[in-house]
Amino acid sequence: MNAATHWMDLALAQAARAVGICEPNPRVGAVIVGNDGESVLGVGHTQAVGGAHAEIQALRDAQAKGHSVAGATAYVTLEPCSHHGRTGPCCDAFISAGIGRVVASLPDPNPLVAGQGIARLRAAGIEVEVGPGAQASRELNIGFFSRMVRKTPWVRLKIAASLDGTTALANGKSQWITSAASREDGHRWRARADAVLTGIGTVLADDPQLDVRFGAPSRQPFAVLVDSRLELPSAARLIKPGRELVVYAAVRDGVREAALQARGVSIEFLSGAGGKVDLAAMLRNLAQREVNEVHVEAGFKLNGSLLREGLVDELLVYLAPTLLGPGQGMVNLGPLTDLAQGVPLHLLSSDVIGPDLRLIARVAGRDF
Repeated sequence: MNAATHWMDLALAQAARAVGICEPNPRVGAVIVGNDGESVLGVGHTQAVGGAHAEIQALRDAQAKGHSVAGATAYVTLEPCSHHGRTGPCCDAFISAGIGRVVASLPDPNPLVAGQGIARLRAAGIEVEVGPGAQASRELNIGFFSRMVRKTPWVRLKIAASLDGTTALANGKSQWITSAASREDGHRWRARADAVLTGIGTVLADDPQLDVRFGAPSRQPFAVLVDSRLELPSAARLIKPGRELVVYAAVRDGVREAALQARGVSIEFLSGAGGKVDLAAMLRNLAQREVNEVHVEAGFKLNGSLLREGLVDELLVYLAPTLLGPGQGMVNLGPLTDLAQGVPLHLLSSDVIGPDLRLIARVAGRDF
């Protein structure tokens, strides 16, 4: 392993610590290495929105330890920002601190940056290298890149099923098919998302909370409900004081609308074909709300709709080592007449979680 890979791996480890903390900002890590090429002067990762970015945290860490960073090399998992947003430009902070060299994994896809940070560093006489750790950094920030490049969030569809693909018995019973270990792991995936989405059928059947209840989350993803006819009960557990809930509907109902808004529910009307919610428009709207990753926990009907419309990027599937026979399936794709009509997937990983099998698969062709 060469030195650049070693130091960038440390920066990526810092970036991973920002997951579930810094969103909707990208998950960035920084490591400042001394002129000897061996000593770590400071480290940091992006803080909560409005807080310091990774570069500033690393500079502060070095200062707190009494280290000068003049001429040092900074390893950063994303191009230092160049614009005034909630915080000041990180590239200017590096220039002022006397950093001599910057190694960045990737250019920032944000149009407000998009190479300008690198250009300003070079204009100030700082050597800049781009590339080490690029794939890992992009994967860590796949939702941020999706929102910036495609103008839609990254959509991850979570499914819990028996080994023969049953997600609920014919009578609707589904709790619990998979183990407590899988449910806890699922909460970790919820925690990294900006929004958790479900459909009205799931709410009426299970009355879920869809929040993060394992560990000590620093923030809760907000809830999103697809509810074409505004059937959400006012007493649903999805409605919680202090937690944002956005309902996407297609058919107006003044009485129901007023009742839900009185409970603090935000309602967006996006009517599509057949009196259903326009799901593609919904994702564009969520991107405008700065949502990077959407975690879907819905029934087979909404799962099928999202897949049929080409709106799902990734599947997170937990399979319990049990057979349940006929019941509700994973997705409703409608009757297919040819194997080629199926949804092709690329398997990314398979892991044992407790007694269950967890599969992560990406829909083919979702690269961008």
